[in-house]
Amino acid sequence: MMLKPSIDTLLDKVPSKYSLVILEAKRAHELEAGATPTQTFKSEKSTLRALEEIESGNVVIHPDPEAKREAVRRRAEQERLRREEEERKIKEQIAKEKEDGEKI
Repeated sequence: MMLKPSIDTLLDKVPSKYSLVILEAKRAHELEAGATPTQTFKSEKSTLRALEEIESGNVVIHPDPEAKREAVRRRAEQERLRREEEERKIKEQIAKEKEDGEKI
């Protein structure tokens, strides 16, 4: 039985089998969590979909993983601040509506 994509073509894209397994697992988790696919797939399983993306060159190992982690942290912090601001505005609106209701 021949596996598609083959290990040989995949190892042309990444430096080692270990790196391949890690990259595949991370991308498969991202796909399962609802990440946007980079292409259409032949496979149904997320692990095989991740391998298809690696083979096509759409998913690669980040050259500076620490910078990627920092960018993810910054995005999460910005999202948290945005949600807090939105919640604050809603609370202000509710307080204003209560105040206006008491005046009537």
